[in-house]
Amino acid sequence: MAPRSWTWFWHGIRSSPSMDTVAEPLVLAERNAHPEAAVTHPAKRSRAKRLLPLLVGLAALGGTGTWLYGRGKESTDDAFVEGRVASVAPRVSAAVKAVHVVDNQQVSAGDLLVELDDRDYLVRLRSAKADVAAAQASLHAARTQSEVKEAVVASDLSVAKGGVAQAAAVAGSSTAGIDQAAADVEAAEVRANHASVELKRAESLLASGAYTQLEYDSKRAAADETHAQLAQSKARLVAAKTNVQSSQGAIVTAQGRLLAAKSGPEQLENAKAQIELAEARLAQAQAAQEQAELNLSYTKLVAPVAGVVSRRSVEVGQLVSPDRPLFALVTQNDVWVVANYKEDQLGDMREGQSVHVRVDAYPGRSFTGHVESFAAGTGSRFSLLPPDNASGNFTKVVQRVPVLIRLDDATGAPMRPGMSVETTVRTR
Repeated sequence: MAPRSWTWFWHGIRSSPSMDTVAEPLVLAERNAHPEAAVTHPAKRSRAKRLLPLLVGLAALGGTGTWLYGRGKESTDDAFVEGRVASVAPRVSAAVKAVHVVDNQQVSAGDLLVELDDRDYLVRLRSAKADVAAAQASLHAARTQSEVKEAVVASDLSVAKGGVAQAAAVAGSSTAGIDQAAADVEAAEVRANHASVELKRAESLLASGAYTQLEYDSKRAAADETHAQLAQSKARLVAAKTNVQSSQGAIVTAQGRLLAAKSGPEQLENAKAQIELAEARLAQAQAAQEQAELNLSYTKLVAPVAGVVSRRSVEVGQLVSPDRPLFALVTQNDVWVVANYKEDQLGDMREGQSVHVRVDAYPGRSFTGHVESFAAGTGSRFSLLPPDNASGNFTKVVQRVPVLIRLDDATGAPMRPGMSVETTVRTR
């Protein structure tokens, strides 16, 4: 710095008593070295002495005002308007038959946007309806067979029980017939023996002339008759024994039929299982029909919410699939502000605090809002590739935390997602 400038500088700060002791030797030395400067420019030195304290005071006053104005406020320009953007994609694959919207068109919830070719899905629906009809017929047949089986089982059980009783009665009758036949045989044997004795006596009397031939023939006929009755009784005994054996077989047969009839409950359970299987197949066919109906309804794309059509990328004849959105719907009545504050600005921030908002799209106009919520982590933590500070050299970077700010009133100023915003939170 030039010597003359040093003179002005020290003369300007002479107003501070604390500097007089230090400045005076330098000033005297400067005067001795350049006496003409002290004589020639007294007005300039006097003016510098007066202006420098004023400038220092103004700077202090400005700094104090700036500190007071910024005290209790946290601001950032890393903020933007956010809203709900719904991506509209088809639920089925098909060719586009008609497009009923254009870019930036306002639509209401439920409006028809795109129509797809539905012929394939109509065929599938008819096939599903035919499967349902077949399943219903199978279920009706299974129920009918179950009812018939139930009646047959009850009838067979009754018949089998009656057959066993009848076979047992026949067996008892046959046993009694054996006893009677045996008694008849014994009686016939007694009569036959008596007739044989009488015949021998008649032969002796005929030889002695005491009996006539007629009387002898009568005794002989009686003896033959008793032998014939004996043979008949023996035959009846054999027949009775045979009937007993036959009745035993009938009992066994009747018991077998009874056992078969007693398996009727298992047969009924099987019939019920067939009904349940038919009902399950019917439910499966009905579900397939419902799915076919849904797929057919998906060939007409309607607006899920009210909004403005954006990023339209569909044309007639285009083959679309669920993995590719056709356009987006941006809502206009539900927007908010996301401000990314530095982590060292969040110490005094709380939910509900007032926020001053300025939108670049509306210069000269300010909006009010309030802090609604804070993100659960910093923006970098939820990025695609989060930082890993444990690897390599570490460089500290101040992180930012998204803060959701809800506007209190934005009437007459349409907010579109992505607009740049400046926000100031009043922390006190």
